[in-house]
Amino acid sequence: MNSKEKILTAAIILFAQKGYSGLSMRQLALSVDLSVAAIYHHFPDKNALYLEAVRFSFSDKEQVFDQVWNSDCSAKEKLHGFIRSLIDVMLNDQNFHRLMQREILEANPERMQLLAKGVFHSQFCLLMQLMAELAPKQDAHLFATSAIGLAKYYIEYQPLLKNLPGWKLEHEIPEFMASHITSLLLNSF
Repeated sequence: MNSKEKILTAAIILFAQKGYSGLSMRQLALSVDLSVAAIYHHFPDKNALYLEAVRFSFSDKEQVFDQVWNSDCSAKEKLHGFIRSLIDVMLNDQNFHRLMQREILEANPERMQLLAKGVFHSQFCLLMQLMAELAPKQDAHLFATSAIGLAKYYIEYQPLLKNLPGWKLEHEIPEFMASHITSLLLNSF
């Protein structure tokens, strides 16, 4: 791992733990045993570092979603595959998931725009195209955000949901969740 990757890997973890505002370049430099100047050699400012860290963290996830989009299956199967992949991403990469939760809570307009345009734009456009194909009379943007929102809800609220009436062990199985969400969405139009 080169020094830039080392910085990005540490930045993902620290941004997830401390948030954008809570992490200083000095803290990051100490964690990777480099000088602040060495970090600025790779990244012109904190915004550039942040965006590159999120991109770096999302790059392997993007490959997972691309497998869904490039698969030779029906639109309904692609929807299920996307939702299942999204659930798996949230379950398997706690740092990325926590980082996104922090960002949504902070809702800094500049960083939201950076994330939307610089990281998630292409994947969201593909999801909207799929939704438009599945339900041409529905609002593709709202349909796409509903798919993401349902998956996020089931993952983020699982600790609470386990304690509510009617909860079953199968409710925390990723395939079961993905099938349920897909069914909800497909039966909504």
